[in-house]
Amino acid sequence: MTEHNEKVQLSEEEQKALMEKYDVESRTRKLSGIMSKVIIGLLVAFSLFQIYTGAFGELTAYIQRTVHLGFALVLIFLLFPARNSALRQKIAWYDYILAVLALIVCGYWPVFYDSLVQKIGSIDTTQMIIGGLAIILVLEAARRVVGLPLVVIAIAFLLYALYGPSMPGMLAHRGLSLEQLINSMFFTTEGILGTPLQVSSTFIFLFILFGAFLGQTGVGDYFNDLAISIAGRRIGGPAKVAVFTSALEGTISGSSVANVVQSGSYTIPLMKRLGYHRNFAGAVEAAASTGGQIMPPVMGAAAFLMVEFAGVPYIEIVKAAVIPAILYFTGIWIMVHFEAKKQGLRGLPKEEIPAKKEVFKKIYLLTPILAIIIFMDIGMSISRAALLGVLFTIIVSLFRRDTRITLPKFFVALTEGARSALGVAAATACAGIIVGVVTKTGLGLKLGNEIVGLAKTITSDPNTLLLLTLFFTMITSIIIGMGSPTTANYIITSTIALPAILALNNQLEVAVPVLAAHMFVFYFGIVADITPPVALAAFAATGISGGEPIRTGINASKLAVAAFIIPYMFVMEPELLMINTTFFGVLWIIFTAITGMVGIGAGLIGYWYKKLNWIERIASVVIGLFLIYPEGFSDLIGLAGFIAMVVYQFVLKKGSGVGEKEAKEVNM
Repeated sequence: MTEHNEKVQLSEEEQKALMEKYDVESRTRKLSGIMSKVIIGLLVAFSLFQIYTGAFGELTAYIQRTVHLGFALVLIFLLFPARNSALRQKIAWYDYILAVLALIVCGYWPVFYDSLVQKIGSIDTTQMIIGGLAIILVLEAARRVVGLPLVVIAIAFLLYALYGPSMPGMLAHRGLSLEQLINSMFFTTEGILGTPLQVSSTFIFLFILFGAFLGQTGVGDYFNDLAISIAGRRIGGPAKVAVFTSALEGTISGSSVANVVQSGSYTIPLMKRLGYHRNFAGAVEAAASTGGQIMPPVMGAAAFLMVEFAGVPYIEIVKAAVIPAILYFTGIWIMVHFEAKKQGLRGLPKEEIPAKKEVFKKIYLLTPILAIIIFMDIGMSISRAALLGVLFTIIVSLFRRDTRITLPKFFVALTEGARSALGVAAATACAGIIVGVVTKTGLGLKLGNEIVGLAKTITSDPNTLLLLTLFFTMITSIIIGMGSPTTANYIITSTIALPAILALNNQLEVAVPVLAAHMFVFYFGIVADITPPVALAAFAATGISGGEPIRTGINASKLAVAAFIIPYMFVMEPELLMINTTFFGVLWIIFTAITGMVGIGAGLIGYWYKKLNWIERIASVVIGLFLIYPEGFSDLIGLAGFIAMVVYQFVLKKGSGVGEKEAKEVNM
């Protein structure tokens, strides 16, 4: 880490305290002695198991998933206390019991596999107990490591499955007996052991492990230095550093809150020092860090779930996510630029900028990320690409002594990778309960038809009907996404909210592509992290900035306006996702969309070449919307309006007597 980072960055202890306050996955026990060594051994064994099955072939579905779940549950009960106030220096007696029960329950499938597969569809009393315990253990593990909201939803769905005949109206169904429910939840691949856990036990774990190895090269500090060297001297430099760093960290990170704490502990104090208001400084970091979840190639691990849920190759998902991600971060960059000009803020002093020559000597640290994308683009499996990415990272790290992954760092990466995967395993297992109930009861289709029916009570015009359905789906996705981690968030929204869009397809002249529908609910589930009243990323940022949580959340939502606009655009015009378009068509879409974001950003901030009055602000936003909408006629109108606004602003600015140098200042 460079010297200038140490002057303003929060201490490691302060960062940990902040993470524990806002990120449930960080609230682990601080153990020592023999149990500390046992847990490290289990974490290493977990990683080695995943590496082995990734390299030499997965085990049968039930065994692969139950072994993965068994490791996760045992480690969660040993590492995560039942309550925040519980002693964290030792393991409670009941957690040993829960860990043993988890071992017995998850070991049941591997031990009795042959007899179980011969009578799938019916279970005896012993299996009723095993399955019931599995549900309880998964719910408790998810409560500890993911949080209460997801568990409450899962319990509500279990009750819905049992009491279907008592439900009102369209929610009613014939109901499941307790035996049927337990059987489907743990003795089929439609519940806890369903697709979400399958993806966790293969693709996601290996990519988390890849991120852990990449982290041991010092790439996190390098992201900061690279961002500062590129953006630090520019207008509003610290805010742009936050945007740039969060975009880079998003390529390997799976948590908005973690992004906020890691990069925000440096960027937020810098922004405040150079004049940004604390509510705005926190909002910049929260919005940028949340954007990390939509940044390819990892996308908060949801990209790998989307492969299974949408039935689309991974590389196509990455390609589809590129333009929306560029627009998202460009939108924030533009708005912090206009805010800095409005407030007269400058960049960092030259002495605080690391030498570009030294920074770019370590650019090779980013090549493993590029290598993984290339591996998959040539047809390599996701698991094999992730493993080669780990190997490539180790080789690349050897180029310099300060980045080298030594044997101790190798074991740290194995333990940190496994530790980071615990939350994903618990979330996917718990979300599997929800998916299983929806599958058994047909609730997703019912809710989808209900949302479409609600839209039809307002309009019968197909285009307006689509917009209203998208709006209701957006609200549903944001509410569901509040307080849930990215993986669980996407699983639930794609199960509950997505069917509404797909249900409308047979009534539209041009059907919404499946990938566009999945991306729509994914985006709005993610922006819940910065949407008040439950805006975890914004709240975490206030822990550093000292700002007001709700005000910071409102500012972050304004900065992330692209995330509220772009999904509508790529559903109506899938070219934004690079679906059915050409290379030059993509270039034109990027040009017009970024130009549109300039107009929207200026309108929302209230500054362009000069301060804007309310009429100019509205005009700027409308011009921006015309440009973002990927359709030829609207592009021409928007471009004409954009040019007229620039000329108008420039002339007024020059006529006001401000110096020519300042009038021409466009240093973005």
